[in-house]
Amino acid sequence: MSNPSIRQSEVVIPYSLGTHQPLYEIKANLFKALAHPARIRVLEILSAQDAPVPVSDILAETGIEASLLSQHLAVLKRHGVVRYERAGNAVHYRLAHAAVAELLLSARTFLADSLAERRDQLDELGSMPPIDAGR
Repeated sequence: MSNPSIRQSEVVIPYSLGTHQPLYEIKANLFKALAHPARIRVLEILSAQDAPVPVSDILAETGIEASLLSQHLAVLKRHGVVRYERAGNAVHYRLAHAAVAELLLSARTFLADSLAERRDQLDELGSMPPIDAGR
């Protein structure tokens, strides 16, 4: 038997019969939803705009096939990371919460710091004396 789910404003929170899902599992599922380069790119596009972004703009900026983009947007919607609205035939997306942009910025800062540390390590490696492999 599959696990039932509770739907709360586009966020699916799975639970086992009679038990609540621990917060760390919910967080892990959020990170799984973010764990694809295309979804990160979409979120970065949305975070750079103050207004909702039409899907056509997201398609143009990412170069992702429409059906694949639709699947990625569905994952982000299911996990409550983005919201959408219809305007005629067009669909526009926006971040569901400003904290998503803050999360992206924190990840970028973390990566920049990590890469800087690695660059320092590579610089140290480059300043080491040469090794004579013939010995």
